[in-house]
Parts: sequence; C-alpha cells; structure tokens
Amino acid sequence: MNEIEAKIKTLRKEVEQHNYNYYVLSAPTISDYVFDERLKELQILENAHPEYADPYSPTQRVGSDLSKEFEQVTHTYPMLSLGNTYSEDEVREFYNRTMRLLNEPFELVAELKYDGTSISLIYEHGRLTHAITRGDGTRGDDVTSNVKTIRSIPLILMGEHYPDAFEIRGEILLPWAEFDRLNKEREEQEEPLFANPRNAAAGTLKQQNAAIVSSRKLDAYLYYLLGDNLPADTHYDNLQIARTWGFKIPDVIRRCCTLDDVFSYLAYWDVERKNLPVATDGVVLKVNSLLQQRNLGFTAKSPRWAIAYKFQAEKAVTRLDFVTFQVGRTGAVTPVANLDPVVLSGTTIKRASLHNADIIEGLDLHIGDYVYVEKGGEIIPKITGVDTEVRTMLMGDKVRFITQCPECGAFLVRPAGESAHYCPNESGCPPQIKGRIEHFVSRKAMDIHIGPETVEDLYNAGYIKNIADLYTLNLPDLLRLERWADKSARNLMDSLEESKTVPFERVLFALGIRYVGETVAKRLAYAFLNIEQLQQASLESLMQVNEIGERIARSVLDYFAHEDNTTIVKRLARYGLQMRVDQTILSDRSDTLNGLSIVVSGTFTKHSRDEYKAMIEQHGGKCSSSVSGKTNYILAGDHIGPAKLEKATKLGVKIINEDEFLNILEE
Repeated sequence: MNEIEAKIKTLRKEVEQHNYNYYVLSAPTISDYVFDERLKELQILENAHPEYADPYSPTQRVGSDLSKEFEQVTHTYPMLSLGNTYSEDEVREFYNRTMRLLNEPFELVAELKYDGTSISLIYEHGRLTHAITRGDGTRGDDVTSNVKTIRSIPLILMGEHYPDAFEIRGEILLPWAEFDRLNKEREEQEEPLFANPRNAAAGTLKQQNAAIVSSRKLDAYLYYLLGDNLPADTHYDNLQIARTWGFKIPDVIRRCCTLDDVFSYLAYWDVERKNLPVATDGVVLKVNSLLQQRNLGFTAKSPRWAIAYKFQAEKAVTRLDFVTFQVGRTGAVTPVANLDPVVLSGTTIKRASLHNADIIEGLDLHIGDYVYVEKGGEIIPKITGVDTEVRTMLMGDKVRFITQCPECGAFLVRPAGESAHYCPNESGCPPQIKGRIEHFVSRKAMDIHIGPETVEDLYNAGYIKNIADLYTLNLPDLLRLERWADKSARNLMDSLEESKTVPFERVLFALGIRYVGETVAKRLAYAFLNIEQLQQASLESLMQVNEIGERIARSVLDYFAHEDNTTIVKRLARYGLQMRVDQTILSDRSDTLNGLSIVVSGTFTKHSRDEYKAMIEQHGGKCSSSVSGKTNYILAGDHIGPAKLEKATKLGVKIINEDEFLNILEE
C-alpha cells in the first residue's frame, strides 16, 4: 500500500469514528470546523486519486443528485404492524394473556415508540447492502442510496463477531429542530409546510435526489435485530451487542420483570417524552426471550409477543381566531379552525380541522371562543370542546357553514345521508381541477412522475386545465417554465409516454370517479371490459357487479352523464391510453373458480398475496377478507391468523395450501 492510499484509508476511518461520536453517541471530540476540514481533505485526495474510490467512503454520504426510480424488494421477514392499546387495563390484559400462553416466567422489554417511517437495513459481511421501506409489509421500496446519506447509520460495521448476514429494523426520523428549520425555510419560500415530522421524514426518504435527503439531516433509531445467527438468545442483549457494531440503539430501553415495572416506565415517559429531540407516540412492549417469541408466534397482522401502548393525546386551550374553508379534489369542502399558536407534543399548532357542518353546530363555536385542542394519535390536531365559562358579551359571531364555494362561488350541495358539503362546479373550480390532476398522476393511478408543486406550476401557466391536457404538453413549452431543465422536461415527456401502457383498471381508477377506488375500478373493468360498455351501463347492470351498491352505481352514472367528463375520456382514448382490458389477460380468464368465495391469509413463497387474489378474480372467484358460512376455501400460507383457523374449523371451511390452489387452476 502506497502513502496516498494509506492516508485515504486513515482519513476514512477517522472521519467515520467522528461521525459515530457525533451522530450516535452525541459526544463529539472535535469541533465542527475541524471535522469539516478532515472531510474536505479526504474529498480532495479521493478526487485526485479516483483509483482509490470506495462507495462506502464517508464522502459519499452527501448523496448523488442523479434521479432514479425505486425498485421493489420482497422482505425476507414480513414487516408486520403491532396491535395498539390505549389504557393500562389493556396492557394488563396483554401481560396476563402472555403469562397464560407461555405458562412460565418471562421478561418484557420496554422501548419508546418513535413516530417516523419504518426501515429495514440489510448487512452482508459488515457492509450495508440494502435499505427497504415497510411498503405493504411484504414488499417495500429500495431506498439504499438515500439511507446512505443518514450519518447515524453505519455503512461499514465497527468491531467484530457480527453475523455474515442479518437485518436490523428501526425508524427514520426527522428531529424537531430540523423539522422547524425546514418549515421556516419553506414558509419563507411560500412552499407548503410539512404537516408533522413523520410525514416530512417519509417524504424525504422517497426523494429521487439523494443530495436533498442528505441536506435534511434525517436520523435513525434502531430497535430490532433479525437473522439466523444472532449473537444472543434475547432481544435486549442482541440490541446491546448491536450497539458495539456502530448502531444507534436508544439508551431508554429497559427490561421489565413485573407489571409494576411496565407501569412505572409508562408513567415516566408519558411526561419525559416531551423533552426528547424526536417525536414519540407511545411505548412498545416485547417479550425478551427469542424462544418465547417463537412459541407465541403471530396473528395475521401482528406478533403475539409484542404490543404498542399509545400515549393519551396531549391537550391545550387556545383562542379561535377565524374559520376558513378548503376545497378538495372531489369538491368536498372542509372547514379549518385558525388558532392562536399553541404547542402540542413538540409542534406549534395554528390550524385544526373542523370536519363538517354537523361538528361545527355540535360545538356551538363562536369566533373568539377558547377551545380545547388535542392531537389524535399525536399527529392530527382537532378541536374537542369549547370553554363556555370564559365567554363574554363581546364574543364574536357564531361560526356557520358557508353556502357558496370559497374558490369559485358556486352554491354548495349536501347529498342526502352525507355529512359533507360539495362544490358542484367540477370543471371550473381550481382546487378540484388540480386535485383531480394530482390523483390522476399518482403512483397507484397513472404513475406520472410529477408532484403537486409541478401540477400547480403547469396549471398556473395555463398548460393544463384537466387531466387530458397533460398529453398535449411538449418540450418547448416546458422549457419556458422557471426551474425546468432539458433533463426534467424529457423525464416528464417519457413518463407520459410510459403511462399509455398502464392497464385499463388503473386508468379507470385514475379518472377520479367519486367512490371508485382501486378495488371498485378493477371490478368494474373486468365486469364491462371496456370504457364504451361501462359508459352505456344502466343502474341495474352496475349494481349486479359484486360489491357495487347504489351509491357507487349512481356516482358512475353521474360521472358519464357529464359532457365534460365524456369529452376528456374520448381525448384520453385518442391519445393512446388503455380503455379496455388487455386481451392476453382476457384469454387467460376462466370460470374455474366461478361462484367460489376464497379467503387468502398468511405469507407465501411462490406468489405474493396480491398475486393470488388477482388469480382468484381472474378465474371467476371472489376474494373475501373474513371467514363466514359462505366461504368455500381458505388459501393458507405461513403465519395464518389463528382466529381465521379457529373459525374455519368451526364452520367446516376447507383449508388449502398454495400448491393445492395452483393444482385446482391447472386442472
């Protein structure tokens, strides 16, 4: 090894140690200035000697500004959610149930429940190889390049004796201080503010520009080790050992031998959590022994050996200054209370949703009232009452729901049996138009790679007034807009072209017909096969489709009765969007499972749960989420819910595995 290579390696090791001291131990041994100088020296040497480049160098944490789509990766171990409790009685029930099921002494580990976005980190031979989001619990997005910018996550492990391959899970968080800094910056630039640190962290992690991710100073707290060759037999000891490898393991984790230990932990952190640098919304309790965890097993949705206790929502009293009204993409009008700023759970609350006219009437609100505000689930502010004792004769006007749209002036309507008021001016109300475009381009719909800010820019420039106008965009027009470069413009044009291959059922969902979600769109697509037949469908034929009631059927009829909508659909068809079910899919359809109701439960090896559901529908069957007397089969994988098994046995429902199911289709 020559002198330059040795110097580079020494600097890398030194910088990583200082990273660890600062971001994990919170105990820096050098000043920020000295650290920056070391990092700059390393950067200069690496630039001058690219032959010694290393993707795991600390200089790579700044992130590339290249844009790329995220790949989907299947989790080795499903990322299940935890059951929630909200009272000490429910915690006691969990404790007693665990005692009864194990019938032997056990120990619990108490941890804080951090309010961020879940992440799974995969390490092989001491190096970070993949970082995967929760996704749907079975598959998640590979966000490795973004996670590598988070300085509290080690790229290369310290110490030794770690397994050749293992997984560690935790939470990606945006600290309160950084959250406030970002929102102040966005407010100065007149950009929409982040609602809370969790949303900001999740949105940041999905950025296509890793340099932006790096600039937002995300943090990571890790709390769960998985693998075949873990160093210890208990959850607690594994975490303490993982800390020696360089991971940021929270130091607030405690072992609890009794229920009193648990309650003491809950009481302490219900108060002290307000002094933490990051958001928390509860406590997680886990059985410590890995063997006992395996013996307890899982339900369909969560482990039996763990539970989450949610803190009671924090409350405050503040003054109601005025009420504004917001219009969504469906035309629904939501009243919003504008308040004197008040701090709740570490964030400053200035606004709270009032939901609808009935809520306003029930609260008997007046401008100037002092109202009780709390954050449901620690995130969404809501007004729960009014302090009527402090009302005076000088109190302001009674709050009444508006009669006209605040955006376009149209008179609002309230459908019978509904709590919401709607603006009926679908084609002329700006928030509705922009909202429908945002829905149309969303990932689960047409997956066109633009966000709300870009939609706003294109709308304000007069380029798009409805979803069909997207396909009239051209490169010269885009390049006339501020902040648009050739590359971003071409990416949008490519994305629009790719969207023309999106299948008919997703196009139908993308149209934004009220009450027509993903599942309903799929049912309608396969029932009518093309847009022409759907447009000509009667109320009766629509209601004959499985799970389509009168409300949805009338909404579909109303949509196609509107001339503006049919014009847009014709234009979309002319631009090349898929307006009929793919013939290859139709050719594979059969009546093999016609009339059969099948429940899919558990995890599978040959196909995903969603793929099996698609097969059932493709072959004429009906997917059901719950077991009943009408259920014909349960397609069971690993970790099937015991409640489903018990009910199936009681009702005599036949249970089949994936091989048996696939054989039925082949036969």
